Amino acid sequence: MGDYEKSTTVNVEPQLLFSYLGDVQNLPRFLPQLTSVEPAGDDRVRVTAHLNPPDGPERDVEGEAWVSVKQEGRTLAWGAPGPNDYRGELDVDPGDAEGTSHLTVRLHTERTAGPSIDSRLEETLVGIKTAAEESAAG
Repeated sequence: MGDYEKSTTVNVEPQLLFSYLGDVQNLPRFLPQLTSVEPAGDDRVRVTAHLNPPDGPERDVEGEAWVSVKQEGRTLAWGAPGPNDYRGELDVDPGDAEGTSHLTVRLHTERTAGPSIDSRLEETLVGIKTAAEESAAG
């Protein structure tokens, strides 16, 4: 079991960043394993991901997840059913400098622990920062 948390500063105004992150169609832009995301009603989405694990064959997988966007508090939560109890949450708060945001991402999973999740979480934050800043720049 593991709980993980990482934060970064994004050079985008908080409400603009949260709007970008709250649009599930943007997920493949900053989560490189995701190849498609489609709303499936209520808070559910259908996702397709391309996996290339070091201990198994490369493959595409499809699944369903839930995403809850809460404008008040600028919080987005997500999860996927299954034995790994995978779920997460992100918060967007004002940054230290005007026009910046402080982004915190928290994950929980029963699957694996250690450096692989930490490094993937760091990659995700870099992907969000890059994609959101590029989107905001125009």
